[in-house]
Amino acid sequence: MSFCLIILAGGNSHRFGSNIGKPYQKIAGKSLIEINVIKARKFKQIKNIILVFNKKDSKRVKSLRLKNVKLIAGGKSRKESTFNALKYLVSQKGTSKVLIHDVARPNFSTKLLSTILSAMRNARAVVPVIKVQDAIKQIIESSKEEYIIGRKRDNLFLTQTPQAFNLKEIYHLHKTNSGKYKDDDISLYMDLNKVKFIDGEKNNFKITDKSDFENLKKIYKSIQSVGIGFDVHRLVPKRKLYLAGLRIKSKLGTLGHSDGDPVLHSVTDAILGACKMGDIGQMFSDKSKKFKNIRSSILLQKVIQQIKSKGYYINNIDINIIAQTPKIKNYKNKMINNIAKFCEISNGQINIKGKTTEKLGVIGKEKAIACEVITSVIKYD
Repeated sequence: MSFCLIILAGGNSHRFGSNIGKPYQKIAGKSLIEINVIKARKFKQIKNIILVFNKKDSKRVKSLRLKNVKLIAGGKSRKESTFNALKYLVSQKGTSKVLIHDVARPNFSTKLLSTILSAMRNARAVVPVIKVQDAIKQIIESSKEEYIIGRKRDNLFLTQTPQAFNLKEIYHLHKTNSGKYKDDDISLYMDLNKVKFIDGEKNNFKITDKSDFENLKKIYKSIQSVGIGFDVHRLVPKRKLYLAGLRIKSKLGTLGHSDGDPVLHSVTDAILGACKMGDIGQMFSDKSKKFKNIRSSILLQKVIQQIKSKGYYINNIDINIIAQTPKIKNYKNKMINNIAKFCEISNGQINIKGKTTEKLGVIGKEKAIACEVITSVIKYD
């Protein structure tokens, strides 16, 4: 089975109360849009991704530089936005199933998505639901007074997304029964034969206002991992000096098997530690000739690709560069630019501080440069 995922991000985010709409709010440097896309790309069955966006957000969505994601302008309502995507999709070939998902639910687990995909083998549609556990009340208005009555919750449930459908069927229902549309796409189904309702997830809640977003950030904060990196290199004649991938004019350079960049070595070690993947020496042995004089930026970028393949993404990097010379403040911005590029994160996720040893020890006597780093990572699941 091949699926296309439609991510609906065409709303106005009025209730969120921010100049930046919900789809573009970030956690660990990734927007809600990107988090949804990252999770979807873990599944080979999902061949295509469509993002439906609000026209007023054209610049923002383009700034994300989403690869292999089809952008479609949304309509005035969720229903219109969904139909715009479906209409495009039925004109294409190769997709028989479709997932329709609200961008404001980025915290679904890959386990839930896997269950939905598998359940579609024998179903017309698959919808995750949550049972109502709270007491239900309804206000009744009469000509004389208002009063409250209780409602049984046995047959009540909350629907979530992603919801899965046969493409041709959901397109036909949208085209012919749009007046029956209530809140989501399963509401178009009058005949529930072979429609599967599966257990949803409490953490797959919808981000409506800022308090919801704060709760989501707390969830990710609770699962982030932290790593520490440290490196020191001797300064010697006839060697180049590289710090954070930046070539710096100097009579002395760092001694090392590679290019001897203590900043990138420390960053690499901190990332590996946070992801529980050993250390730089294990991964790139100084006994191996293929790493002789290699640029540390190449090693760091290899590590970034490996951690991404395991679902890890960098939250922040805090760096202390300990050197009597050169003056780090003169190079700080260029260093941050380099590290951001190598790690595929934003400059705002990186902090660099220059420290000296007040002319004490080998560093103070300009015989060595050291670096220490703390970084945190998040695993989107």
